[in-house]
Amino acid sequence: MPQVLRNKNLATRFQIMVEIAAKQPYIQQKDIAQKIGVTSQAVSEYINALEKDGWLTADGRSVYRLTKEGVNWLLKALRELQQYANETERTLTKIMTWAAIAETKIEKGQKVGLAMKEGLLVATPYKGKGAHGIATVNAAKGEDVGVSNIEDIVALEIGKVTVIEVPDIQSGGSSKINQTKLQTEVDKVEFVGVLGVEALISMRRLNLKPDYVYGVIHAAIEAARSGLSFAIVCTAGESPLLTQKLTEENINYKLVDARKR
Repeated sequence: MPQVLRNKNLATRFQIMVEIAAKQPYIQQKDIAQKIGVTSQAVSEYINALEKDGWLTADGRSVYRLTKEGVNWLLKALRELQQYANETERTLTKIMTWAAIAETKIEKGQKVGLAMKEGLLVATPYKGKGAHGIATVNAAKGEDVGVSNIEDIVALEIGKVTVIEVPDIQSGGSSKINQTKLQTEVDKVEFVGVLGVEALISMRRLNLKPDYVYGVIHAAIEAARSGLSFAIVCTAGESPLLTQKLTEENINYKLVDARKR
């Protein structure tokens, strides 16, 4: 469980800092107190402590700003909360009804096996082992079917993301790509996304159309979590922040340089 949920002091600090972040620099202590359900005196004491710890700066009683250290702590706590929420969501699958694709004809009340195929949850005849549940409706082959009372874990090998670096415009842009390497790498994966104009035109030079142009990072993470392979084509300048995000999300990746040497 995240520290911010185990420790009341940290939980209150988190709430106060969120309110300040949302409205800085001008926010009154009484407004914070009313929003999070504590006294104004308590908010004042917490703010003094946060300022002493170097997590915020105060100029009077109504002008507050989070410091870099404060923002970093807030982001770390948020990531822990997000991870905990994801784990909790997986736990709740046992008491929820999930949609799957019927691999064969399925009848309501039938015990079915569950597997991931091409990133989708599939309901199959149960063979006595592995993840399984109870069908909530009748379904023909290929139809969606509800499955409840899920037990065991659906076997899933997390997919890998390939980050393919291409030259930025200052280095020649798409005219300076290693076409062979780019082609080889995108041929290995199931989905491709691009970040930026240089990446898009690099793909077009090979007569390739990316699957994703918007929401690429989110799509790559979700694809990997569904067991699919994904390539992101981007400039070398964009890759550090991208790989940092993948690391934070526990997504395995490899970095490929497709710039012409």
